[in-house]
Amino acid sequence: MAQVLVVEDDQVVRSALIRYLSQEAHGVRSVGTALEALREVAQHPFDVVILDLGLPDLDGGEALKMLRGISDVPVIIATARDDEAEVVRLLNAGADDYVTKPFSGEHLGARMSAVLRRSRGRAAGDVLQVGGLRIDTRRREADLDGAPLNLTRREFDLLAFLASRAGGVVPRREILAEVWGQAYGDDQTIDVHLSWLRRKLGETARQPRYLHTVRGVGVRLEPPA
Repeated sequence: MAQVLVVEDDQVVRSALIRYLSQEAHGVRSVGTALEALREVAQHPFDVVILDLGLPDLDGGEALKMLRGISDVPVIIATARDDEAEVVRLLNAGADDYVTKPFSGEHLGARMSAVLRRSRGRAAGDVLQVGGLRIDTRRREADLDGAPLNLTRREFDLLAFLASRAGGVVPRREILAEVWGQAYGDDQTIDVHLSWLRRKLGETARQPRYLHTVRGVGVRLEPPA
């Protein structure tokens, strides 16, 4: 059972979502605007937010940005915009997954289960130590040689996932599936985040210390030799 916030202004869709989620024994609260959603997230603990993009007061992308400013709650975007570039932009902005309208309750339920497994798995994890890199998945904090790292939510998720598989090459498709919740996607998404991480770890792709790209395969995180 999860505590779910449904952010949807279409009353028909909203009622259908509430009905399905309640039948699945989830606790559900619902609102019709972005500002109401922000108020709810600030006042109540949720396990996941289902966020419609076509809200009357704010664009869903702006609403997502504001949500990320106050909470790390997993967000599933519900969109009628079948535009891959837009979806990638939203995933990079902090969304955990997306569903394209129209979608079935079962489809949404499967997406929710996957997002919740990843979220709860991270929360229950131990402290990961790789060389001078220390990652506390419970507190969502990381430091390098005792100095705290200022990571975005997605950067932290990527680093923690690679650290959990330290020493082995992690295929890009697994990174997309576990960190972005995508079965497929643009490799550039991973490369951009790796570039940002390398900068914060004080390394470059040409002179890696922790993050090593294995061309055509994936990424390996290991301590400096």
